[in-house]
Amino acid sequence: MPFDFFGAKKKPVIAMAHIGALPGAPLYDAAAGVEKLIADVLKDVDKLQEGGVDAIMFGNENDRPYVFAAPLEGVAAMTAVVQAVKPALKVPFGVNYLWDPKASVAIGATTGAKFVREIFTGVFASDMGIWEPDCAGAARLRSNLGRSDMKLLFNINAEFAHSLDQRPIELRAKSAVFSSLADAILVSGPLTGEPAMQSDLRKVKDMLKSVPVFANTGVNIDNVADVLSVADGIIIGTHFKIDGNTWNAVDGNRVKRFMDKVAGLR
Repeated sequence: MPFDFFGAKKKPVIAMAHIGALPGAPLYDAAAGVEKLIADVLKDVDKLQEGGVDAIMFGNENDRPYVFAAPLEGVAAMTAVVQAVKPALKVPFGVNYLWDPKASVAIGATTGAKFVREIFTGVFASDMGIWEPDCAGAARLRSNLGRSDMKLLFNINAEFAHSLDQRPIELRAKSAVFSSLADAILVSGPLTGEPAMQSDLRKVKDMLKSVPVFANTGVNIDNVADVLSVADGIIIGTHFKIDGNTWNAVDGNRVKRFMDKVAGLR
């Protein structure tokens, strides 16, 4: 079930454009500044688009340690970076400010994003402490900003965390669609770059008929055939990087080989 902004595209591939650490984060390079963040992500975007990805999602994966409430300087900087890169974009784009749903919605609405990814529902024990996202606040903000068209992609099994909800994953997914108006459900592995369990993907896909189900982490050229035999699409970041290292720059050859394989699977 493709999103409307992909048109007839089957099994879309959303590629991550990881922005370097933002102002306020411990790893931020203040000497190089926001201009370096823009220059680096532009290089990655060019390689991703040349490789043929269907959409791009901007994320602040390097803002470690992660926070639940985005600092103002981080929101401002990420908005500036995305806005600066927009003229180079030839594909739809989305945003994800880890791990603040309202910040993600605010940045997405302001920059014209087509979609936002976040942990919107659930309660988790995580590396960052007890995790209780504000789905209602994010959904209301989307409406108040006049962006009801912007899709909300619900990651329902958070990375770096364990769900305190004992319901099976497929019931949590169905509930998120029913009670919280999810536009898509994403199934993740335990950490960035690690694959979701194929059984979890299957359970969620078998339960949901009205919204797309995406594999959110750990997809690579070796498992993509199995993943796409179940999932409606994928989000991919780590595998596209040099040596498959999340923190490296995008490797254009990896992107091209992967997208060639996906073309054959489609």
